[in-house]
This record gives sequence, C-alpha cells and structure tokens, in this order.
Amino acid sequence: MAEKLLPEGVAIRNPDKVFIDGKWAAPSTDKTLALIDPNTEQPVGRVAEAVEADMDRAVEAARKAFDEGPWPATLPAQRAKVLYRLADALKKREDELVKAWTAQVGMLSVAAPFIISGGTASVRHMASVTERYEFEKHVQSSEADTAIIVREPAGVVAAIAPWNAPYTIMLNKVVAALAAGCTVIMKPSPETPLEAYIIAEAIEEIGLPPGVVNLVCGDRAASDHLVCNHGVDKVSFTGSTVAGKRIASVCGERIARCTLELGGKSAAIVRDDFATEAAARLLTSTITVFSGQVCAMLSRAIVPRKRHNELADAIVAEMKKVKIGYSDAPDTQLGPLAMERQRRRVEGYIEKGKETADLVTGGQRPSHLNRGYFIEPTLFANVDNASVIAQEEIFGPVLSLIPCEDEEDAVRIANESNYGLNGSVLTHDHEAAYKIARRIRSGGVAQNGMRADFSLPFGGFKQSGIGREGGAEGLAAYLETKTILLNGRPARFAN
Repeated sequence: MAEKLLPEGVAIRNPDKVFIDGKWAAPSTDKTLALIDPNTEQPVGRVAEAVEADMDRAVEAARKAFDEGPWPATLPAQRAKVLYRLADALKKREDELVKAWTAQVGMLSVAAPFIISGGTASVRHMASVTERYEFEKHVQSSEADTAIIVREPAGVVAAIAPWNAPYTIMLNKVVAALAAGCTVIMKPSPETPLEAYIIAEAIEEIGLPPGVVNLVCGDRAASDHLVCNHGVDKVSFTGSTVAGKRIASVCGERIARCTLELGGKSAAIVRDDFATEAAARLLTSTITVFSGQVCAMLSRAIVPRKRHNELADAIVAEMKKVKIGYSDAPDTQLGPLAMERQRRRVEGYIEKGKETADLVTGGQRPSHLNRGYFIEPTLFANVDNASVIAQEEIFGPVLSLIPCEDEEDAVRIANESNYGLNGSVLTHDHEAAYKIARRIRSGGVAQNGMRADFSLPFGGFKQSGIGREGGAEGLAAYLETKTILLNGRPARFAN
C-alpha cells in the first residue's frame, strides 16, 4: 500500500493487512478502502480492502478453529476470564476509539467517550453473564433416567456491523459469540473499519487461539460472498432492513442461523400531562443525537391534535437554538451526517416531505459551513402517518409531528408501521406509561425519551429484525440447545 494514512491519535499497526488465523497478512489484492472525514470531506485514513478470496480464507480459519481448536470446548468460566482480559486491553485504547469514530463519521467528540466506555463496560457485563449462565442442567423426563439439556456454541459466526456505532455494535457481537464458544469473522462497514482493527489487536494481545477471531473489511459484494459461504453457521447483522432481507433469504436457503437488528421508525407518544416546552426540548435534543443516525431514533412524535400547533412552535424555537458545527468543537450539538450519500438521502426525503406535510423549520444546509456533510435540524408538521416521511427510515435529523385524536388513536398510529424497534411515552404517569408500552408493538419502549440499556435485550418486532442482542438473551442467540437422554447419571450429575 503506497499510502498509510490514519487519523491523528489512532495507532493501528497494520492498516494494510487483514487478520486471519491469528496473523496479520496481506490481502489478496492491493485494493484499499478510503476513509473520509465528514467534517472536511477529506481522506483521513486508508485500510486494506478484503475481496471474496479473503472472505473464504477467514471462514476457513474460523471453521478450523471451531472444528479442531480448543476454544469451543473451553469451560465457560475460562471464557469469562478471557473476556475480562479483553475488556482490560480495550480500556487502554478508548482514546483512540473516540478519535477514530469522530474522524470516520463525525460523532461528536464530547459525546463519544461516554458511548465508547459503555461499549467496553459491556464486555465485562457479558463476562459476568457467562459466569452465571446455565450452559448445562439436569431435568426430569418420563423417557429416561437422566435428561440433560446442554447449550452449545452455534459455530462459525459472521459478525457484520454498521457505520453509525461501529465499536459498540461489533463488540456486542464478538463478545457474545466468544462467550458462547463460537469463532468469529468480523466484517465492519467499509466506512468505519478502524474500531474492528483495534478489537483485533486487543484479541491478539490477550492471546486467543488462532482463527477464533478474524478481521476482513470489504465492500458489499465481498460481504455478500461471506454471507453465502456455507462454512458460516450464523450471521449476526446490524444495518438496513433492505440488506437484512437479503441476508435472511440467503440464510433461509440453507437454514443458517441469523440475528438481524434492522431499521426503525420509532414513535414518541406525547400525553397531556407532559408540558409542551419540556416535550419540545426532549424531542429536539433526541433527533440531533448523532445527527439522527440512530436506528432506535424517535423520529415520529404523536401529539393530541389540540396541542399540535403549540408543540410545533415550541420545537421550532428549540431547533433554532441548536449549535451546528464541526464534530471536535466542544459546543457543537449537531455535527455532520456521516457521508455524502447520506446527506443526499436525507435531502431526498425532505423534498418528498414537502409534498405531503408542512416544512416548518430546517431542511437546508447551514449557510455558515461551506464544507462538510451538514443539514439543519428539520421539523415537518401536520404529517400524515401514511406518508413516505412517516413510514420510511430517513436516518437524519428530521422529525415528523403527527396529530392524533386521543390515546387510542396515538397507539394505533404508533403501531401503523412496518417497523417495531423502539418507542417512548412522554408522561409523568408511570402506570399510564406501562400500559401504553405493553400495547406498542416494538422491541423496546421507554418513559420520557430514547433510552436503552445494552446489558438488557435489544432488538425489534416486524421488519426491525429477528432475535435480540445484549444480556442473557443475547448470549442465547449464539447457542444451540441439545437434549441428552441417558439410562444413568454421568459423574458430573452424580450428586
């Protein structure tokens, strides 16, 4: 590779290589992936691009490590100790991880440290889950003297992470797979490979057996080739619903396992006991989180019709206060979108929104910034829930305000979606929040905001995905259940 660029403060040793079978090796071609800073539109990094042959090499290594290596048979308590060591190794790299995230896709430097440290903490949590998890238990059976239920690793896992939260999401997949005894091929987004490189270096540091974790960064064609490889037992994918459908169809052809965490169009229901100004502040501060590029984003606000106009005015006032600027500025509240194609996508949806709703603020590129992929916080009012901007995931700082007749109508509108990832009820009445949450068809619902605890199960209903990540449920997704019926009791169950 002629050019070896890395963002300032990121000290990856082998950006020009892939990590396969415990070794940093040259890829099959000299192709590279350029990393673009969305604040400046300039390249800030370059890494090796893996092609189909590299994907096959990685699968072969992971397959051998699973079928012949010691890792799947390692006792859970020992696997937990390894995860604790991994957390220690990653903790030392958190400053680099923050710089990598900001440089690649424009995450705010003031917010990134908290999310990165939370990702590292999740490794320790999964280690503790592994220590407590019942991988084997004796049960009663009418057909045998001894019945044992065991939970064994699912096999070789292709872990495919998106660009918006590349560290936390990839890490959640890797540590759950390792806790289960699986072997892994990391396939990060081509826009955000640096976090996976740091994870791979940490894996190398703690001395996992060769082939247990591998890293290949490729484009869409190479990724599809990986998913189609029959040596992969399970695909764990986070990304768009369109890509998720493709992965589900491929896995369905050969009955491979898959966990899919996909898109969302989550609703926030505003009840009458929640003050207008407080709702406006909450909804504005939420839609600007990572420029609205969050799958669980509360992008639809459902409000009683009698309060619609006053809430719209209050949100406009709040959005006009938002400080738009470069990601590394300490006072920035809204940074750039991650890439040029993402800005074009958001602008396209804004144009469609003008056809069916009232654009009351935003929708433009900020005039004071002549470079970078920026867009103003945007509010559409009087939105029809059947319209494109209310039904499709925009993945930008665009909020749709939807009037409803009453609480029953609000729940109906919230559920009138192909998605079901997240939701919120803005109310001070805990009982009402609980009752409404039970009626919303989504994988998560929180009172008063976009909240999530990734030590607990996370995932969606409907086209928002299949399966869960996080906690004991996330570990179970990487396990197969086996029933063993015996005529007598083995020594480990003798007592």
